[in-house]
Amino acid sequence: MRPHGRRIALGGLLALAGAAAVLTQPLAAKALIEDLSRHERVAGTLTLLTALVLLGAALRALSQYVLAHTAESVVLRARHQLIGRLLRLKVPDFERAEPGDLLARVTSDTTLLRQVTTQSVISAANGTLTLAGVLVMMGLLDPVLLCVSVGVTLFVSAVVTTAMPRISRATVRAQTAVGAMGSALERVLGALRTVKASGAEERETAAVRRAADEAWRHGVRAAKWQAVMGTAAGLSVQLSFLSVLGVGGARVASGAIDVSTLVAFLLFLFYLTEPVSQLIQAATQFQVGAAAVARLREVDQLACEDDAPAAHRGRPLTAATAVTAVTGDPVAVVFEKVVFRYRPDLPDVHRGVDFAVPGRGMTAVVGPSGAGKSTLFALLERFYEPTSGRVLLDGRDILDIPLPELRAHIGYIEQDAPVLSGSLRDNLVLAAPDTTDEKICEVLVRTRLDTFVRSLPQGLDTPVGHRGTRLSGGERQRVAIARALLRGPRLLLLDEATSQLDAANEQALRDVIVEVARETTVLVIAHRLSTVTRADRIVVMESGRVRATGTHEELLVQDTLYRRLAGTQLLV
Repeated sequence: MRPHGRRIALGGLLALAGAAAVLTQPLAAKALIEDLSRHERVAGTLTLLTALVLLGAALRALSQYVLAHTAESVVLRARHQLIGRLLRLKVPDFERAEPGDLLARVTSDTTLLRQVTTQSVISAANGTLTLAGVLVMMGLLDPVLLCVSVGVTLFVSAVVTTAMPRISRATVRAQTAVGAMGSALERVLGALRTVKASGAEERETAAVRRAADEAWRHGVRAAKWQAVMGTAAGLSVQLSFLSVLGVGGARVASGAIDVSTLVAFLLFLFYLTEPVSQLIQAATQFQVGAAAVARLREVDQLACEDDAPAAHRGRPLTAATAVTAVTGDPVAVVFEKVVFRYRPDLPDVHRGVDFAVPGRGMTAVVGPSGAGKSTLFALLERFYEPTSGRVLLDGRDILDIPLPELRAHIGYIEQDAPVLSGSLRDNLVLAAPDTTDEKICEVLVRTRLDTFVRSLPQGLDTPVGHRGTRLSGGERQRVAIARALLRGPRLLLLDEATSQLDAANEQALRDVIVEVARETTVLVIAHRLSTVTRADRIVVMESGRVRATGTHEELLVQDTLYRRLAGTQLLV
């Protein structure tokens, strides 16, 4: 709320001015009745009363607009901060969270912020001040009737004290259930074809519905207590009205007060409804909004890459850094006694990995599943950090290289070759947004995508669908390779980059990789050894360790595991 303090204060002052205009209306009405009883002219008093009504309505309407506008600005700012934070989360923290729940926090939880910021805070302040003003005016008119009103109104306090904690607990559980529902739905939609092929629609529908039912139950529970609070507020005012009418009528009959005083007091009692309702609503909104704030605070507790110590914190990527990434010499990579585990309670994935990759040329990493090959790339990109040991680029510990600079040097092709929703062009230039059309065409030819692009109805501007569903597996893989090549990296990482290609395209991509290796450092992970037989060196891994290094021919002679892997693929 802090950046919007002035507008919040303006909205509050307008609301108070509107309330002041309303509070003077009973006094004007009292004067009008007295003028009528004395048969005096009432035009001036009637005009004043009308002006007060119109002024009060205009000020309150303007206040509501200012506060609503500010509330939306608070929500927008919170969403901007959350989105920026989520995209900078450390990979381990992101992988422990549920994407659907994170989406719910950005969407539904931030929406509730408007209730705890402007509406709740201003309603509470205005309600308190207006209530105090009404009580003062009522006390000036008749202290006896004031005591009657306050005695009945105290009934509300007990109900509010009982209901508020229950509303808070129910709201927290409802929002948690909404997040669980989002996670369940995202899980199903992310694998919709598999769900359909497995005939699991009914089971998965039931699972999402159970989460929705849980949110409904807690939402109804919160609504029940909100209804109790609202009903108690209305009932207290009605009972006060009846009590004042009875006691006040008796005091008029006894001559203690006149009729105009009773009418003015009843009008003040009528106006008392709004500040009491404001306080009840503010208390309710605060409980609902506070529950949302608590969930947003949980996101703040997740570690971001920007939260790293100063020596490890990435600085903004400057133009000079970008040029270095494109025009610099190929980098040399060294893994120096690297030990790594994903969590302290899990076994080591790497157990002293030790090997070097010279600048320029193609180095392949092979081995059975679970040997720790893909984790090498995760360490190079600093998605994770070694438990012990060092990873060096050109002799520099990657922990000492600012993240934007480090990643600007690297082109990374993941095993599943993810494609983002949007156009084909958007995906190709994702890592190099200033790439020229000439450069794109050149890379399309190298990756054998040129004919495919020409066949598309909108060419490069053709939408690829959610997660690239309009592309085949091989097309997605080639798009990922083209995207990496357009960045002009000093180090190119390929994780099973040809696994979904047919023989002809695989051979063409192998030729491209060999060509790229002449001008940069290429590090390849492959299960299909046909991809790496032309590598300058091959690193064989097993159970988190390096067991052999050499060329294809050397390893066939020297290493039994490599010979067995090659034999299963008819390469010996």
